[in-house]
Amino acid sequence: MAKNTPRYALGLDFGTNSVRALLVDIRNGREVATSVFPYPTGKAGIVLDARHPDLARQHPADYLLGIETVVKRTLAQARRKDRSFRPNQVVGIGVDTTGSTPISVDKDGMPLCFDKRFARNPNAMAWLWKDHTGFAEAAEITALAAREHPEYLAKCGGTYSSEWFFSKILHCLRVDPAVFDAARSWVECCDWIPAALVGETRPDRIKRSRCAAGHKAMFNASWGGLPAADFLAKLDPKLGLLRPRLYDQTVTSDVAAGGLSPAWAQALGLPEETPVAVGAFDAHLGAVGSGIVPGTLVKIVGTSTCDIAVRPSGEPLADIPGLCGIVDGSVLPGAFGLEAGQSAVGDIFNWFVDVIQPGGPRLGSHEALTKEAARLKPGQSGLLALDWNNGNRTILVDQRLTGLLIGQTLHTRPAEIYRALIEATAFGARTIIERLREYGVRVDRVINCGGIAEKNPLVMQLYADVTGLEMKVARSAQTCALGSAIAGAVAAGAAAGGYKDFAAAQTAMCGVKARSYKPDPARRAVYDEIYPLYRKLHDAFGVKDGSGSLFPVMKSLLAVRDRVLAGK
Repeated sequence: MAKNTPRYALGLDFGTNSVRALLVDIRNGREVATSVFPYPTGKAGIVLDARHPDLARQHPADYLLGIETVVKRTLAQARRKDRSFRPNQVVGIGVDTTGSTPISVDKDGMPLCFDKRFARNPNAMAWLWKDHTGFAEAAEITALAAREHPEYLAKCGGTYSSEWFFSKILHCLRVDPAVFDAARSWVECCDWIPAALVGETRPDRIKRSRCAAGHKAMFNASWGGLPAADFLAKLDPKLGLLRPRLYDQTVTSDVAAGGLSPAWAQALGLPEETPVAVGAFDAHLGAVGSGIVPGTLVKIVGTSTCDIAVRPSGEPLADIPGLCGIVDGSVLPGAFGLEAGQSAVGDIFNWFVDVIQPGGPRLGSHEALTKEAARLKPGQSGLLALDWNNGNRTILVDQRLTGLLIGQTLHTRPAEIYRALIEATAFGARTIIERLREYGVRVDRVINCGGIAEKNPLVMQLYADVTGLEMKVARSAQTCALGSAIAGAVAAGAAAGGYKDFAAAQTAMCGVKARSYKPDPARRAVYDEIYPLYRKLHDAFGVKDGSGSLFPVMKSLLAVRDRVLAGK
């Protein structure tokens, strides 16, 4: 390939409801072509069960069909836009997925739901990140680790979550031993998809993601990798026997899982041996695509949020209670990746609009409610909410918590509730930032990405006013896919036309939008009064043996409301 020939990378972003492909010019980050494929199985791509509201699964066949569909469409779109485009200009492929989304596989690495014995069995499908059926098992894991191996919990915030790897596997063992016994191993979705693309899915041959293993499976080199077999055996002897069939080594996403297999090369119309990067979770590569560096917090704001920060590995870092993980190399090689987040943000707004349906479809739309809510002043409604409608991910790590709204009167209007729900998610975001700073992690600026950051200026302004930090928005509307493309370009290496490291690739390919949202001092002052009331509710309901009377909360909210309404 000539030196001045354009070079591209392909990012594959496997989200909760769909898969997206993005073709990027690696010289400047220009997004050339894209395509989205909604998963066909279940409701909006999710297999649900009305008898078990915590259950959420996906069919891995949707992932394979999605790859072929979106890549072909994306390459065709690129050819229509530029007749000089050729597939051999694609130097690398990257993959991000949701997580923890483990899949039970046979000895060849095929998902058990591909076996006719388990074809219709949700327990043999991918256990989607938002599946919380393992909440009891998560509590067991947390209790045992706290007694015998507190170091296992220290790197994941002190509590093991029902959203994570071993909780789901242990729950499968308990409710469906036939599936568990048939599984040779379990593989994260972000490991299985690159393995499928390179044609090596045997569980003992797959390159496993440092990101997935460290943040969701308690993997750490200091204690020999995954939790010890005897520890797992105390949860269930069969879980201990599974341990040798999992993995002992992990790698970062600047490493290639291998080259594109002949079968996939033919199916997609790409050259054989095109490097495919080791996968990672969507939020972590979304942070890469947003341009994360030390001192920057990246917020991926969508149905939920994931907050990502990094800190150089050479700098001392204390264990931080309530974080979803502190993992060396999970975001950028040579840096600790720190993950936090909120289990519901956009999902809370959608619940209010779609389920409660205030004012009907016209007066109760997101657009109408946002417009009316923007006219309100901080504190004007006298309302305060907790953002726990899908549990709390950070800093309490408790999926059995629920939402709360206080301060309603006979005069409360839908837009006031809508604004209170947005403010609650902003208070939750501030709690995360304060926890990071409490333990010495710099948060000098915030870069937001995701649909809400792109589309709702009110949310971004409220986040700025509540946190006191300027809210920037990533230039790309598809940062997860862009981050995957960056990983593909780095896995290819400079010699093959890619990049030597993430820093070089990010410098060329990342940026922020010109418009940002700065905190308003007057509004911030009111929120500084209300935030301690939020923390009173937060600690009273979320912290075991939490102290403090809630008596002042309602009256304090009314005092703020009356002062605001009086214009004081």
